[in-house]
Amino acid sequence: MTNNELQQLVMQISQRDFGRPFRHQAVFNKRLQTTGGRYHLKDHHIDINPRMLTDFDEATLEGVIKHELVHYHLAMAGLPFDHRSREFKTLLAQVGGSRFAPTPVKKKRSRIQHLYVYECERCGHLYQRRRRFNVARYACGVCGGHLRLREAIVREP
Repeated sequence: MTNNELQQLVMQISQRDFGRPFRHQAVFNKRLQTTGGRYHLKDHHIDINPRMLTDFDEATLEGVIKHELVHYHLAMAGLPFDHRSREFKTLLAQVGGSRFAPTPVKKKRSRIQHLYVYECERCGHLYQRRRRFNVARYACGVCGGHLRLREAIVREP
């Protein structure tokens, strides 16, 4: 689904369920991670998490859109539009919007772990670090000798 198709869907749901037009912009925002959507009071546009469509069904997406439209229409009418207000809860129940968006499953990133082994040139003491550092700025803590990178180990978890 493209942003234009989302815009048409939001306009259609707004007219059908609320009886009022949606005159602002609705777009997918892939930066939303833990929320289904977001209503922006400043310019009245709506962001929708695209994972509500890819990870769940269209009924879930429609419920999230209705939730954000409740915020929109209450704000446009000058009524309290926060989640705790009676007006919000009443209108949300009337249109059948979702109170909470389902939590998308987070994709686990495989992080490559590096291990750097440094050796003192004078006494041979070994240091293991996860981060690389500039050997010209540091000395051995045992004898004060120069350090050199002995090996870099790359591990996949």
